[in-house]
Amino acid sequence: MSAAHPVDSKVHFGGPDREPRALRNILEQRIDAVPAGGSIDWITYYFRDERLAQALLRARRRGVSIRVCLDGVPLHRSVNDGVIRLLSGPGGIGDGLRVVRHLVPWRLHTKLYCFSHPRPTAFVGSFNPSGNEPEDSQILARIGDQDRGHNLLLEIDEPLIVKAFLKRVMALHSRASPFGPLYGSISPAAVADGTEAYFFPRLGRNPLDERFLRLGEGATLRIAASHFADFQIAKHLRGLAARGATVEVLTHHTQRRSPGEIVGYLRAHGVRTYRYEHPDELPMHAKFILAEDSAGRWSAVGSYNLNWNSRWLNQELLVFSNDPQLWHALNVRWHSIIAEPWCQE
Repeated sequence: MSAAHPVDSKVHFGGPDREPRALRNILEQRIDAVPAGGSIDWITYYFRDERLAQALLRARRRGVSIRVCLDGVPLHRSVNDGVIRLLSGPGGIGDGLRVVRHLVPWRLHTKLYCFSHPRPTAFVGSFNPSGNEPEDSQILARIGDQDRGHNLLLEIDEPLIVKAFLKRVMALHSRASPFGPLYGSISPAAVADGTEAYFFPRLGRNPLDERFLRLGEGATLRIAASHFADFQIAKHLRGLAARGATVEVLTHHTQRRSPGEIVGYLRAHGVRTYRYEHPDELPMHAKFILAEDSAGRWSAVGSYNLNWNSRWLNQELLVFSNDPQLWHALNVRWHSIIAEPWCQE
């Protein structure tokens, strides 16, 4: 990939140091900015935000085309039901809603929000609109407060990338069978000026494996991962540390998301590992990677978790970028998070 002309992108962060509900507010503002004749195309995993659903209904009434693909059987099964009732009920978005129900244990885990106006733009990252007002504390205790915890959305307006994302939404939305994921090819879904976008599940080698194997001696690799349970990735990090690379991992404190076994393995093999445990149980849900070696710098953001389901089963999206401004923004955010008192080695 060439780094000479990186894709124009902007990263938006949520977290305890930001205004609560900052990322969902961006989505609502973008919904309200789409005029009659425009389009809004989404894929998301958790969607509990009824005010955001009402914004989509307003857009539909003023003549905006709406497509929403939503997981109908998430890990916590009933949490999307309220929004599903709103969007599918009288005055809803009709066949614009595709609720994906599946029998095998894969998840529609992608977070992708596309808007046609004021210019074609896509937001990708780790944020689900999973909060609601008034809030249900019991549900929040199960899924985490993503409106106040660490999260991010990357805004991309490069036409080839946005076109590929829209193609994915339409393919999923129009799929006749509710069974089985859409498998990606070996190649990336889109490549444009220093950016590569990959959908999962996919055929062939995982692009993360390839990226890690290509890092040279003296590399620096930092990974913020809400979930880490993939021993294949852990072995790559062990190998990098053995070759003299500086490797750091930031993850959530819960055993379900990041088991003690794998954290102990990383620490025993030279990988500096931080556990994030906020006193209000706010999640460290941001997912990003920062890499640097003699060949240059790259970063990655998306929905992809470092676990078995994301590697083999889930619908996921991962974007690699050579954009120096994005790398810098993520680097600043990394240092900000690990400086918090509830981030401990």
